[in-house]
Formats: sequence, structure tokens, C-alpha cells
Amino acid sequence: MKIPGQMGRLRMMLSFKWFTFVILFLLALILFGIFYPNIRPQTYDIKLFSVANNTIRSPKTIVDDEKTKEEKQLAAASVAKVYTFDSGLAQNRVSLMDSIFDVAEEVNAEYKNKKHGGKNSSGLQEEKLAKLKEILSENVSGNVTGSISDTSFRALLSATPDELKAARNIVETNVNEALSQKVTENNAAEAKSRVASQIERSGLKAGIRNAASELGQYAIVPNYVYDAKLTEKRRQQARDNVEPVKILQGQVIVQEGHLIDRETYRELQLLGLLKSSGSVKPYIGLALFAFFASGVLYLYTSRMRATEEEKQNRLVMAGLILVIALALMKLVGILTHLEIPGIEYAYPAAMAPLLARILLRDRSAFLLSALLAACASIEFHGDIADTFNAEMVVYALITGTGGILLLPKRPERTRLFQTGIFAALLNVLAVCIIYFLNAGQIVKADFLYTLLFAFLSGILSAVFVMGLQPFFEAAFGILSPIRLVELSNPNHPLLKKILTEAPGTYHHSLMVANLAEAACEAIGANGLLARVGSYYHDIGKTKRPAFFIENQLNVPNPHDRLSPETSRDIIIAHAKDGSETLKKYKLPKAFSDIAEQHHGTTLLQYFYHKAKAQNPDVKEEAFRYPGPKPQTKEAAVINIADSVEAAVRSMNHPTPDDIQNLVGNIVQGRIMDGQFNECDITLKELETVKRTLCETLNGIFHSRIQYPK
Repeated sequence: MKIPGQMGRLRMMLSFKWFTFVILFLLALILFGIFYPNIRPQTYDIKLFSVANNTIRSPKTIVDDEKTKEEKQLAAASVAKVYTFDSGLAQNRVSLMDSIFDVAEEVNAEYKNKKHGGKNSSGLQEEKLAKLKEILSENVSGNVTGSISDTSFRALLSATPDELKAARNIVETNVNEALSQKVTENNAAEAKSRVASQIERSGLKAGIRNAASELGQYAIVPNYVYDAKLTEKRRQQARDNVEPVKILQGQVIVQEGHLIDRETYRELQLLGLLKSSGSVKPYIGLALFAFFASGVLYLYTSRMRATEEEKQNRLVMAGLILVIALALMKLVGILTHLEIPGIEYAYPAAMAPLLARILLRDRSAFLLSALLAACASIEFHGDIADTFNAEMVVYALITGTGGILLLPKRPERTRLFQTGIFAALLNVLAVCIIYFLNAGQIVKADFLYTLLFAFLSGILSAVFVMGLQPFFEAAFGILSPIRLVELSNPNHPLLKKILTEAPGTYHHSLMVANLAEAACEAIGANGLLARVGSYYHDIGKTKRPAFFIENQLNVPNPHDRLSPETSRDIIIAHAKDGSETLKKYKLPKAFSDIAEQHHGTTLLQYFYHKAKAQNPDVKEEAFRYPGPKPQTKEAAVINIADSVEAAVRSMNHPTPDDIQNLVGNIVQGRIMDGQFNECDITLKELETVKRTLCETLNGIFHSRIQYPK
């Protein structure tokens, strides 16, 4: 069954864009379905205060935010209040006392020289008191006038300068002494009482002594005070030092037969193990990954220089390779439940990259290798949800990319198996890297099992590639390097047919193959396709081999007896006959296209001019090949190489200049005739083709030494 043919019927129903969308959507859906069981967390139908039917362990490591918050609060509460000693407070309070005594002296001095104005002593005293309180309110911070009694102020205003001076010294001395020690809110009253007792024992008169005592007690305030900012800073440090409380992977949440209390129920809910609290995040993540993988494949194919149909064929092929690899991955994943050590390493990780390298391109092979490495990390993470297996990522990347690089440019079946052996050894190396980087204790038996499965993975990769490659080649009509190498075997029935029935044509085909391959390799085209296609391009000549000059050995030329029109029909027919023969033998379409296009619509000049000499009214179009013109670079190069080889072979002792002129004229003639208008070969590439053909022909027709008889 030809898959492109089935796809063609679907394309008839859908546009190219919708067809591509359907393919990508199906691929994303398959990816989601394959990995859905891996990311689906196991949940339990449990009720609060019920008895656990089985032991439940944590499937992952998770931070318990609620418990962490409680621990932080406890840590902060355990930090005692921070107090700081204000050494400058004593000087401030002494300065305050100074200010009060200074104002009292100023008011006394002012009213000493001022006339009484008929006021009695009581009225004058009240006026002085008001003046004192006014000045203190304006110039002294704090509510001094509200905190100290009027009786004490009157005593200050009634005292003599000597009494004020003595009171000042006593108050300041005791305040300074008291505040030089730590005074807290708890012992502030005791400090005040001590200052009052000291002043009471002084020799001051009763009135000024009481005022001094009140001022001294007012001056005493706590100097060892609570520092809110520093306390909060230390509490925050205590909170920050608390390690997050975690529920560890594998930790027992509840034992079988135990009661599900509120704390256990909360932990189960936090882990998403209750059916009522299942999270949708894993499913969203898997869906995003599936569409990302599909999108990457689309971007790869959309940027190819090919027709829409070819792009979609490659997209389907890449998708099929990916799905087959995922199916094998899932099968190995199921086998991991057997708990055989290292069995996950039996997954043939090199298979998909090798297939992509053979059937598609290098870039697609590396792309699939990376995507499958990510898939392996999801598939082989074990029974623990929401985690990734980083070891399998490393393993899949090493074996996948290594297999791509180890694959020879022209892989044959035997060399492909040899690549599998190399991949197996590379897998063993990857396992050693992974085990030794872990730096943990290595269990010898487990390690040997893992090495065995890793080696088996490389062999399986080669076996699957050899088994699947013919399916892809048949289903998509692909010409892989291996298929081309097989078709180049001289024992192929058609090549043997050319050799036995038209040996001259066989030799000509070999020469064209050498020329075409070298030229195609020089311009970046498929040189192997050009070589093998050249082997078969003149298969049509086997129908009437004697009518072609290379097969006429010491026999008369039959065209001498035929009319130009009959000769024309015989010569032109070999292109169509060759194409039909190749189709009959079910050879790849690329070969039948080359056979049909290798002359394009060129003119049979010899027979045209012969006919023109007989009938001047003969039209040129009647002596042209029916075509079509070359559609690919390989067909265009074979078109040139075929004419060049025949022309050079007809020359007698060609020199390098003769060859260069001949090749240049043939190529220029093809360009002027429009033979390359339907393929994407450029003028720059044609110059490279000319140069390469000349170099190859000079090597073939080099000068030889004349040996004596």
C-alpha cells in the first residue's frame, strides 16, 4: 500500500493547510494518549476520620506551606524583645533640667528690676508663673508645664539665686547618676524613688527641695528601651532561617489501619491524592508538550525547499517514525514493572534517529533524538508522578546522536548492523558515564544487568531499522542510500540485461554515472542517486541495441538504410521505452523520471539535418524528444553528462582545451535551448558542473606513455 496515494485521497477532501492541521492534531493526540498514564497521579477515595485501607506514601517531594508558616511563626515568637541603651538620654534630660532652671532665673531677674505697678505679691507671683509657663511651652520640647505642678514652679520663682543654683546642681547630679545606669520600664519607678530620696537628704529648704525632687523624678525616664525595628529584623532572620517543611517522596503519610485525622487529611489533599482535590496541571503540561512536539515537526517540514506534497509526506513520515519509537518506548516502560534492574535501558533509543538519518535528513534525525529524549524522561520516571528521569535524557541523547554520527554516508545492510554494534558500545559507555557521575554505591549485579540491556538496545536499534526501512521505502516511494546501493549491484536483472544485450550502452552508462556523481556531489545534489540513475537511464536501448552507435562493433550502421524519420522514431523511443521498462520492473519513480527526462526536449540534430537536406519543409519540432525537460538537479546533470560523454568519446585524442570547449558549448546550448527552465539548478551550479566534468574527463582521457612494440 502506497501511503502517499492514500494521503492523496484525503487531500482531495481537505486543503493542504487543513490536511497538515489534521496530521499535527492526530500526532499531538497520540502523544497525549501515550503519556497520559504516566502523568496521571494515583488518587484515593478517602473521608475524614475514616480508617486507611492501605499504606499511602508521598509520590513526590513537596513543600508544606502551612507547616512552614507555623514553624516561621514559632521561630519569630521565640525571639525575645530587643532593648537598646540610650547613652545620650542622660545628657538630654540634664539639658532639660538646665533649661527649666535657666528660664526660672530669667523670669526672676526680669521681675526683680521691674516695677510692681501696684500689684500685690500674690498677683505678681501668678504673673511670673504665667510668664515661666509661656516661655517653657514655646522653647522646651515635651509637656513640661503639664507634667510639673505649679507648686514646684512657684518654689523655683520664690527661691534666691543661690538656692536655685544649689537645687540645679543637686538635680543634675542625681539625674545624671541615675541615667548612667540601665533604666527600664519595670525599674523606672525605683530609679525615681532613689533620686527623690537623694534630693530629700540634701540641705535644701523644704519648698525648693520639693520642687527639686519633682523635677528630678520627672527627668528620670527609661533609657533601656524596646527597639521595634531591631526586634522585627531579628524575628525576620529567625523566619528566614527556618527550612521549608517538606513532605518527602516516599514518606509514609498514613499507615494501613490508622485513622485519617485532620492533619493527615490535609497532607493528602496537599499532595493531590484525594479524588476531590486532583490537579489539572499535569494534564495541561502534557498537552502543551504534545502540541510543542507537533509544532517543532511542523516548523522543520515547513521550512524545507520542497513542494507542499513533499513537505506533508515528510511530516507524515517523521510522525510515523516518532509514533513507532514511542510505541517501543511504552512497551519497554511496561516491562519495567517486572522490576528487572536496568531494563529501561533496553529501549532502542538509536532506532528513530537512524531511520530519520537514512530516510529524511540529518537535521530531522537530531530533532527526533532530542524529542525522544524528552519523552523518555517522562516514560521512565517510575511510579513517582510529576518527576523526570534525567538519566534517560542523557542516555537517549548520547545513543541517538552517536548513532547518527556513526552511520556511514552510504550505509549498506551489513554496515548498518555494524553501526548497531557501535551504537551498542556507545550505550555501554553512556551507562558508565551515568553510573559513575552519580557517585553513589554501585550494586555490581544491577550494573551488569544495565550494561547488558544497553548493549542489547544498540543491536535492537539496527534490527528495527533494517526491518522498518523497507516498509517506509515501499509505502512512501523513498530512495534511501541503502536502497540505492542495493540497486547499484551489477547482479540486478536489468543491469545484467544491459551488460549482455547492449555492452556498449553499459560502458557508456558507467562513464555517465562517474561524471554525474562527481558533478552532483560538487553542487550539493544527491550524487548516489545520480550514479545509480545513470546506470539505468539508457535501459530503453536494450529494445533495439544495434541501432545505437556504441553497440555497433564491426557491423554496418542500420540507419544508413533507413529514412531520417524512421531513425528518429527509433532513437527517440529509447527514452520512453526505458521509462516503461523501469516501471514494469517496479523500480523507483526517480529512475523512470531520469530515463524519460535525460534528453529533455533536445533536437536530434544529425537526423534533423539529414531530413532537412531531403525536404527543406521539415519542421524542427518533429525531430525533438518529447520530454519532459529535467525536473530535478540530478536529471539535469545526467542530461549534460550523457551528451558530454558521448561527444568526448567521439573525439580523437581530446586535449584539456578541447574538452573544456566541448563541455562549455554543450552546457551553453542546453541553456539557450531552455532545457533547465523546469528545474531549480542555478547558473552558478552549472558553472560548477562544467568545471567538475572537465576535471573528471581530463582524468579519464589523460595522455598515455607510448610503449615500444
